[in-house]
Amino acid sequence: MGMMSEFKDFAMKGNVIDMAVGIVIGGAFGKIVASFVSDILMPAIGALMGGVDFSGLAMKVKGVNGEEVAIKYGAFLQTTIDFLIIAFSIFMVIKAINKMKKKEEEKPEEPPKPSNEEVLLKEIRDALKQRQ
Repeated sequence: MGMMSEFKDFAMKGNVIDMAVGIVIGGAFGKIVASFVSDILMPAIGALMGGVDFSGLAMKVKGVNGEEVAIKYGAFLQTTIDFLIIAFSIFMVIKAINKMKKKEEEKPEEPPKPSNEEVLLKEIRDALKQRQ
């Protein structure tokens, strides 16, 4: 088996394809959450705090050679809030999936339907009982 054939077998396995789909969907979901945080949530929080824009928050520190360096803690806060929202969103999705799985497991199983032979035998039994 050649190298390309082995690679094709590896790349076409279900787990690899599932992972690729998950990465693509995860990337798109990350963009949605990032937009929600930067375009909706952070402006609202900033308005509640008197118009503070977190992304612009920085602290200037003078270096050894006299140059100023900006420590952008606002960008760090923004990234941390993004992470917390993404983590909470994923938690809620997994919690909902687990709840649905639990409901599926708790459903009582219906007794199996009798086969045609069993139905026919019961009818014969009942007919014989009526003859007696």
